[in-house]
Amino acid sequence: MDIFAFVLLSSSLLPFFFVLSYAADSITKSESLSEGITLVSKHESYALGFFSPGNSSNRYLGIWYNNIPVRTVVWVANRLNPINDSSGMLMVNSSGSLVLLSQNRTVAWSANSTKQAWNPIVQLLDSGNLVLREENEEDPENYLWQSFDYPSDTWLPGMKLGWDLRTGLERRLTAWKSPDDPSPGELSWGIVLHNYPEIFMNKGTEKFFRTGPWNGHGFSGLPVVKDNPVYTYDFVINSDEVYYIYSLINNSVISRALLNETLSSYKRYIWVSEDKKWSLYLTLPKDECEDYNLCGPYGNCIIGESPICQCVEGFKHKSPDTWNPDEWSKGCVRVTQLSCKDKDKIGFAKFVGLKMPDTTYSWVNGSMNLNECRVKCLNNCSCTAYANSNIKNGGSGCAMWFGDLIDIRQIEANGQDAYMQDVYIRMPASEQGNRPMVFITL
Repeated sequence: MDIFAFVLLSSSLLPFFFVLSYAADSITKSESLSEGITLVSKHESYALGFFSPGNSSNRYLGIWYNNIPVRTVVWVANRLNPINDSSGMLMVNSSGSLVLLSQNRTVAWSANSTKQAWNPIVQLLDSGNLVLREENEEDPENYLWQSFDYPSDTWLPGMKLGWDLRTGLERRLTAWKSPDDPSPGELSWGIVLHNYPEIFMNKGTEKFFRTGPWNGHGFSGLPVVKDNPVYTYDFVINSDEVYYIYSLINNSVISRALLNETLSSYKRYIWVSEDKKWSLYLTLPKDECEDYNLCGPYGNCIIGESPICQCVEGFKHKSPDTWNPDEWSKGCVRVTQLSCKDKDKIGFAKFVGLKMPDTTYSWVNGSMNLNECRVKCLNNCSCTAYANSNIKNGGSGCAMWFGDLIDIRQIEANGQDAYMQDVYIRMPASEQGNRPMVFITL
């Protein structure tokens, strides 16, 4: 009788469950996943289980490639709360939440759904996405929870990076602190929601690298990720979402992108099965000119020039007597100051092949044409530059910048002139120089 009472009491605190003893791609409310057992996706692309990173003895629940001999972890659940023994157990609790328990049934990590779950299952998909869903519900829009919404350091095909504006959810990469420690480091990568959104790499709260805004073909500062044979990509912006996503052109290719805290970089790799190793395909930042705002206001970073920081035409060094690397961030000032009263003496100098300036202080209207954009910029004394916000099909939309223009660099065309975005910088007629000037008759 005492034994029966104990079992009855225990059942009220924790449901009965069965530990998996076979390879499967999902667990139900009556099952759990413990040490030594893995979930394997349907076509055996990914595995979910417990692992210890590098030289650490701590245990983490993670997802890795199942058929690659070099264990490559792409997602970690309990990044902030490692388990120090083999007691880890993953299960769905009585309220339908996904929980990771450690010793003495302590919750090491949990994934809660805002929706009521009646018959929930946890499934590892062949995309590498771990999802919590109702048993008969396979529409991704109706998942109760998914790991793709909470990335670690790795970006996989089909994973959105960006914002769900309906819920305020941000999907952002954060690097591991070290190969032995998957807890979030200082380095992060994600979309900043300016009026003209772009991707920033941050070190803590400091901006470290910027892609430039999306111009319809790609990010203005990244000609290296234009059309390529490995993957296609898209940038989506509407009233519900703002995100960047990529898909592999050939499904037999395995590629991933990740942040590396030690090297302060974003890297894309491709798995080379013949050599049994990851081959580096792309790294960012790729040169000194990609250091955020290296040359200061109106400074144009040009690889191969000496010094590397030059002034945009019509501007001069702010500290000409001490123009050295320690002074570069002070930037440049106008040779001739502007006067808002003399609009007839103000024009716009056209610059081709520049990385678009930081869009923190910008404004965008997708329905305006370039001439309407020009007039609007001229009539706003704070507007320092304008451009088409989209360069597809001859250009459309209006982007305007206010205040100093920063983090500019010269982009090498490399046969990709069609992707170059023109920007028109406010300039007095006396500083026309050799550049075409656009004037407006009001």
